[in-house]
Amino acid sequence: MGSKSEHFLDNNRALSTDTYFYRIKRILLISDTHSYFGEEIEKHLKDVDEVWHAGDWGGGSVSTELEENVVVRGVYGNIDTLEIRKKYPKELIYTVEGLTVYMIHIGGYPGRYEAGVRDALVMHKPDLFICGHSHICKVMKDKKLDLVHFNPGAIGKHGFHTKRTMIKFNIENGKLFDINIIEYERN
Repeated sequence: MGSKSEHFLDNNRALSTDTYFYRIKRILLISDTHSYFGEEIEKHLKDVDEVWHAGDWGGGSVSTELEENVVVRGVYGNIDTLEIRKKYPKELIYTVEGLTVYMIHIGGYPGRYEAGVRDALVMHKPDLFICGHSHICKVMKDKKLDLVHFNPGAIGKHGFHTKRTMIKFNIENGKLFDINIIEYERN
């Protein structure tokens, strides 16, 4: 006789406990807030499961505001205070819904990685490499290392950037989809 499997409903879909199903995870990726937390960020919090911050928080208030609303993952950046450096690491490696992520604030991009970053990418073999620092939004594929690179640019108001940007995307079963760059005037 075969084993009996259990079934349960999740959003009106019958799921079997025989198979592991990934859930869609909705992410807001930001960087270089430089102590800025405005309605541009806040209005997206209700639509996401997690916020990922690629460094240069600027101060603890941004972290506090985010943590009151959603799960937060992040790294510290070169301008961050001791408070942020105690709370967040320099680099972060994690897996969400089957997608492995490597995050560091200063990292470069495919073909122009910072010293040591390419070695870390080869060693950890992430599906997604995230960094900030440049204030330039990028979404790129690295065919040699078989990964996707995101830099959300800067959503804060300090710096040389002319547009403020962040990236919103979804993850399911190890795949990225619905990748959207959200852009605001610098003001």
